[in-house]
Amino acid sequence: MPTAYGRILRRPGALRFSVAGLLARFPMSMVGISSILAIQDLYGSYSAAGAVSAANIVAAAVGAPLLARMVDAHGQARVMAPALVASSASLLALAVAAQHRAALWSLIALSALTGALSGSMGSLVRSRWTALLESPDDIHTAFSLEAALDETAFMIGPVLATALCTTPALPVTSGWIAAMALQTGGGLWFLSQRATEPAPHRRPRRRAARPGRGAGERARGPEAVAPPSRRPVLGHGAVVSIAVIFLTSGAMFGANDVTVVAFATELDQKPAAGAALAAWAAGSFLAALAYGSRPWGWPLWKQLAAGALALALGASTFAVAPNLAVVSGLYALTGLAIAPTITSGNNIVQVTVAPSQLTEGLAWVSTALNIGVSLGSMVAGRVLDASGSRGGYLLVAGFAWTGAAVAAGSLPILRRVRTHSRIPLEGRADER
Repeated sequence: MPTAYGRILRRPGALRFSVAGLLARFPMSMVGISSILAIQDLYGSYSAAGAVSAANIVAAAVGAPLLARMVDAHGQARVMAPALVASSASLLALAVAAQHRAALWSLIALSALTGALSGSMGSLVRSRWTALLESPDDIHTAFSLEAALDETAFMIGPVLATALCTTPALPVTSGWIAAMALQTGGGLWFLSQRATEPAPHRRPRRRAARPGRGAGERARGPEAVAPPSRRPVLGHGAVVSIAVIFLTSGAMFGANDVTVVAFATELDQKPAAGAALAAWAAGSFLAALAYGSRPWGWPLWKQLAAGALALALGASTFAVAPNLAVVSGLYALTGLAIAPTITSGNNIVQVTVAPSQLTEGLAWVSTALNIGVSLGSMVAGRVLDASGSRGGYLLVAGFAWTGAAVAAGSLPILRRVRTHSRIPLEGRADER
């Protein structure tokens, strides 16, 4: 395992951009739970908390693919530096507005603006790895490493946010403030590393043929008609399939995030909610390291289907947990399936889309995951207000089994795509 990861991290600039990307990704694990804790404390409603959290994620889901398309065309730093600064300013304004008990609609608007401009940092990091590495096995290892670092953020972020939001000496909005500092510092550090930034891929515009040419005469020279553009990212059935699978998985994650806070509150152990979520991420972290340490004989579609089934089986056990210690253990076991499932889905996208569409392709599936998280947290908020944590955990299981069913139904599409991790990268998009 150390050999595989050491090999890729020794590449010039790799360790620096990966660490910076990790810091910049902490907000993805902190903003949601910070919103739930802060709004529920200040406004006394899980439904309001879910609405503010959902607004952030829905807006991120809309904005991330648009920003990613601009990144592919114009470069990471040029597009994302001003966007991250504006996103951080909006998050600061959200914290101030909530502390002063502003109208709920204004909190929703600021939360949405924060999300819309945050982009998809994971997509930016993975795009750098794809530009830096040549071997499919090395890219598999790099994507698994990034999945492990995602889980590192989810292990530390919720615990940090919960501690900040529930410490009596600190304002309940402290989780948002910390997330803003990490997004700004880590993001700008990452974007300042220009040596590893992928070259932009400007998309050619279609030109009309010069007047006077015969219908059958082929245009030549610089005035020639540009060839048709590549298939749109969402024109690939495999990308759409992964997006839908990630949508349902995200709904499970979002519903679980809100439900564990409610479960801990019912047990009068609210500060321990972050630790329970960290156990969930710890299982995924360990699985990510093991998964990325070697190539696997199964094709990616089989790995994806097995992961979705394992998530559904694990999520079915949460509703019977009698206390936080047991549910934390179940989280750790179920978490073993998260990173392999997400990594195999990202790998499928990576071998499907053109190089000039990679950031956009990864952003779309990340966006689908985030939309799912927002929907899950919003629906769970209403279920929790009506039925408590047991109803929330039944909802979590329902989302997980929906994801497994979607994965099973998508197999005919995914099997037609050459998705084995050992496929050469050269020409992968032109062959479709």
